[in-house]
Amino acid sequence: MRTKNQSKMAEFLLLGLPIQPEQQGMVFTLFLGMYLTTVLGNLLIILLIRLDSRLHTPMYFFLSHLALTDISFSSVTVPKMLVNMLTSHKSIPFAECISQMYFFIFFTDLDSFLITSMAYDRYVAICHPLHYTTIMRGDLCTLLVAVSWILSCASSLSHTLLLSRLSFCAANTIPHFFCDLAALLKLACSDIFLNVLVMFTVGVVVITLPFVCILVSYGYIGTTILRVPSTKGIRKALSTCGSHLSVVCLYYGAIFGQYLFPTFSSFLDKDIIVAIMYTVVTPMLNPFIYSLRNRDMKAALGKLFSRATFFSQ
Repeated sequence: MRTKNQSKMAEFLLLGLPIQPEQQGMVFTLFLGMYLTTVLGNLLIILLIRLDSRLHTPMYFFLSHLALTDISFSSVTVPKMLVNMLTSHKSIPFAECISQMYFFIFFTDLDSFLITSMAYDRYVAICHPLHYTTIMRGDLCTLLVAVSWILSCASSLSHTLLLSRLSFCAANTIPHFFCDLAALLKLACSDIFLNVLVMFTVGVVVITLPFVCILVSYGYIGTTILRVPSTKGIRKALSTCGSHLSVVCLYYGAIFGQYLFPTFSSFLDKDIIVAIMYTVVTPMLNPFIYSLRNRDMKAALGKLFSRATFFSQ
């Protein structure tokens, strides 16, 4: 006989990272440094785009939203993980757990849509350069971001509402450092067929389809580059393509790696590794990728440092 319905369970227990107690101090310092780098680096990107008029273009409009999303994305899980490392009390209230899951899914999906919007921007810039300013108007960019937010909200809300109808068994231990949807479904006593069906269906819409769109965009970009002689404008556009492709490889590589390398979990929990990659590592690396590989960002950064040096004298 199944355990009595516990859908109003007071709290869950997060086991956190699979590390030894003597390693917690070192791991805490590492992740705190990575989190602070993520927040400060992405805030710097937003500041540079805001202050430098040369960066008031569609590409950097999307990049500023991506930077804000990355800050929020890491802030959903990392602070709670750091607190749990310092305390022996690793429980999380039911309402807070569901809220964390909602925002985690929301920012995961929003990242995917924003990266896809940036790919479309690069496609128009290289394949239709003469019509770039007429196609990538301010209202279209705003619409793409607004639709990204709406679709992400609908996706995360659907998972949250479906999860709230489930009943949970007495076991409340989550073998993760945050409230992951898949981990929560394993604790449910009631039928989760509809939840799993929606999870895979929505996953195709918010992850797989955007990734296919990105591949198609860069397919057209590659064809255009091979046909048209290289010019200064094309080279400038390609400099941002290199940065964007690096982000695409990091983000989608981590997600698809979970399915391409299933044996990896034999010695490490692949779900935790994948989650760390796109909640901690990728948001931290994005500012470095866009500042070190992009001429405009480096110029804006140098201009900001020059201003700071001038006013400090």
